[in-house]
Amino acid sequence: MKNPKVMAEDIQKLKFIGSVVLSPDESKVMFTVSTVSEDKKKYYSHIYMVNVDGSDQRQYTFGEVSDSSPMFTPDGKWIVFVSKRGEKKGIYKMPTHGGEAELLIDSDGSYSHLSFSPDGKKILCVFTKADDVPKDKNGKKEEPVFRHVTRLFYKLDNSGFLPRDRGHVYVFDMETGEGRRIVNMKNGERAPVWFPSGRQIAFVSNIQRDADAHALRDDIFVVNLAGGKPRKLSKPSGPVEALSVSPDGKFLAFIGHDEPEDAWGVANNHVWKLPVAGGTAVDITPKLDRQAVDLTISDMSESHALLSPHWSPDGRQIHFMVSESGATQIYRVTASGRNMGKVIGGKRHVSGASFGASNKSVALVISNSATPAEIYISGTGLDENPTRLTSISMESTGNLDIQKPKEVIVRGHDGYPIHGWILTPPGFFPKRKYPSIMQIHGGPRVQYGYTFFHEMQFLAAQGYVVYYCNPRGGQGYGRAHAECVVNGWGGVDYEDCMSMAHYMASQKYIDSRKMGVTGGSYGGYMTNWIVGHTNMFKAAVTQRSVTNFISMYGSSDIGFDLPREISGSPYANTDSWWEMSPIKHVRNIKTPLLIIHSENDLRCPIEQGEQMYIALRKLNRKVEMVRFPGEPHGLSRCGRPDRRVARLEWILKWFDKYLKGKK
Repeated sequence: MKNPKVMAEDIQKLKFIGSVVLSPDESKVMFTVSTVSEDKKKYYSHIYMVNVDGSDQRQYTFGEVSDSSPMFTPDGKWIVFVSKRGEKKGIYKMPTHGGEAELLIDSDGSYSHLSFSPDGKKILCVFTKADDVPKDKNGKKEEPVFRHVTRLFYKLDNSGFLPRDRGHVYVFDMETGEGRRIVNMKNGERAPVWFPSGRQIAFVSNIQRDADAHALRDDIFVVNLAGGKPRKLSKPSGPVEALSVSPDGKFLAFIGHDEPEDAWGVANNHVWKLPVAGGTAVDITPKLDRQAVDLTISDMSESHALLSPHWSPDGRQIHFMVSESGATQIYRVTASGRNMGKVIGGKRHVSGASFGASNKSVALVISNSATPAEIYISGTGLDENPTRLTSISMESTGNLDIQKPKEVIVRGHDGYPIHGWILTPPGFFPKRKYPSIMQIHGGPRVQYGYTFFHEMQFLAAQGYVVYYCNPRGGQGYGRAHAECVVNGWGGVDYEDCMSMAHYMASQKYIDSRKMGVTGGSYGGYMTNWIVGHTNMFKAAVTQRSVTNFISMYGSSDIGFDLPREISGSPYANTDSWWEMSPIKHVRNIKTPLLIIHSENDLRCPIEQGEQMYIALRKLNRKVEMVRFPGEPHGLSRCGRPDRRVARLEWILKWFDKYLKGKK
C-alpha cells in the first residue's frame, strides 16, 4: 500500500522542535516541542527530556500552555522556563525529576536572554514592561483611547505596537522571585551575560541620541552587580548579535561586524574577541566570507537560531554557527584566530545547539531536506557525525510520501553558478511532461537550503515539479554574492531566477507551456517583477509582497531602513526608487496573478498588495486577492493553523486552474 501524499492540512499534524539545552552533567537533553490544536486554532509548546543515549524520552509539561526558553540550574536540580498560561507570561520553575510547575516571577511584560548566575541563586534576564492599558469589567485588555508615537521604530511585525519600555536588565532571586533592575540605559539593554565570578555582568546597548536611526551602532558595557556606573568597552562601531564571556573572565566574544551604516545584510557577521581590561575588539575570523549566524529558511519555524560564541573550558577555542551554501553548520576557531574548521558540516540545517560544560559534547537541533528537525548529540571535534536521539517530528511525517530534492548547479546568463534544487512528484516518471512551480525565497539576505519545507512537499505531492534556487542577493555564498542587488533589485537576481527557469524549461519532463512562479516578501517582489518583465509563466502567486518602494518607505515597520538597499531617499532619488518598484511595470503584466496578503502585515503592509490589485483590476487583467485577517508577515511560518492551510489551498487552486485547467 502506498504512503499517503502530503496534504495542506498535514501542517496541523506536524510537531515542531524548538530550543535545546544540554544538562550540566551532560546526561540529558531538554527541548521544546510545539504542536497544533486544531479545535483551538492555536499552537501549544511543551518541555521534553531525553537521555543522551536516546532512552527515557519524556514530556514534562502539559495542557494549553506555551513553554519556552528552558534552562537548567547549574546543579541540575531545577529547570526554569518562560511560559504563557492564559493571557500573561511568567517565569516558572519545576524539579528536574518532574512535578508541578511553580510560578516564580509574574510581572506583566516579556522576558528574554535568561541565564543563571554561576551559583544558581539568581536569574539574569531582560524584562520589558508591558504598557498599562484599560481593561473591561472581566479584566480583559482593551484597545487604548489613543497611541502617542514619538519613535522612528515604533511597531514590529508579529509584535504590533512596541511598548514604551525598551527592555532593561534585571536580576531575580531564584528562591523568592524578587527582582531588581541593574542598569537603566536610555535606549534599553539586551544580551546580558554573567562573568564567572558572579559579581559582574556584560550587556549590549545602543547609546546613540536617535538609536532607531542608527540601529547598527551597538556598544558593550560591563557593570558590577552591586551597582555603579557601567563601563563602556572599546570596539569598532557596528552591531552586536550575541555575547559570551571567556572562562577566566578576561575576554568577551560576540557576533558582529564593523560596518554600521550601509552594509545591512551584506557585511559578514564574524566572531570578535574583546579584552575586558582594555584594548579594542579584534575580528578573529577575518577570512570567513560567510555569515556567522543561521540564515537558512523554512516554513517550520518563524525565527532563526542565534548561537552565542561558545568558549572551551580552557578558553582556547570558540564554537559558532555559519550559513554556507544552503547549509547551517557548526565551526570552531582558536581564540587567537587560527586553525578554523568545521565541527558539524554536511548537507544539513543546524537550527539549535547547546554545548556541555566540559565541551566534550553538544546537543543539536538538525533537519534536512526530507526530514523535519530532531534532537541530535555529537562530540565537538572536527568532522563529527551527530547521532539522532529523537523521532518526534519523523513520527508525524513517517507515513507520508516525502520526496528528496535533487541538487543542481545552473549557469546564469553570465556564466555565474546558481545553486538550486528540484523536487519531483511522488511516482515521478521522467518521460512524462509535468507542470512546474518556481519558488523564490524572501529576504533577500537569506538562503534556501538543506531543510524541510512542508509547502514544497505539498505542491510536489499534487503533481508539480517544484524547483528553487539561491540567486545573487542572498546569503551563504559570500559577500560579493550578496552585494549584487544593492541598488539593483530586479537586476542580476532576476536574471538568475530566469536562468533557473530556462534550465527547467529545457528538461524533457517539464511542460514549458505550464510553468508557474511564486514567492513571499522579497520572493513576492521578485514574482511581481518577473511577470512585469516576461510572459514565460502561465500563472503566478505573489505573497506578502513589495510593489511600491516609495510608499513602503513610510508604511513598513522597517521601511525607513530601505536606503541601505536603495541609495538616497524616495524624495531625493525618486526615479531610482520608482524604477525598481514592480508597480511601475504593471501595464506589462499579462500573467494571471493571485495576490495573497495578511491584513496585519507590518513588514510589507497590505497597501502594497492593494496597489497591485487595484492597478490590475483597472487594466482588466486576470487578478484576484486573498486577504488573511489578523495575520502577520510570517503567515506561512507562524500564522493561525487553519489560515496556513487555507493559504496553501488557495495557492494550489490558482495553479491548478491555470496550469492544469481545473475549475
